[in-house]
Amino acid sequence: MTFSDEDIYAAVKHHLPEVNEYIASHGGTIKLLGVKNGTVYIELAGTCHGCAMSLMTTKMVVQKRLRELIHPELTVINVDGTPENALPDDVYREDEPEAEEEIDEEISLWDKAKSLFSKEK
Repeated sequence: MTFSDEDIYAAVKHHLPEVNEYIASHGGTIKLLGVKNGTVYIELAGTCHGCAMSLMTTKMVVQKRLRELIHPELTVINVDGTPENALPDDVYREDEPEAEEEIDEEISLWDKAKSLFSKEK
């Protein structure tokens, strides 16, 4: 049985908080960037971003645990700015409507603030 990138993304998203416990204990966090052809793309942030041990953390902690929880053949890549670890353009990821809502909220707050100042004149 094969799994779609969407299925893998959903499973990783579900299990990521559990995997992130170890990373958080070191002052870091994991951000799920997407999935393509069964490869999971993450970004280590916080104190883990740019750490000399980030490759070891990615493979021996994140990949190992996701393989135990989801599928033994998963590959995890930490997108760290190097060409060999780049995020593909056509990676599967969920839409993030929250960002659009934040922009709309910022605009509406700005409009409210402008209207308050214009009423004071």
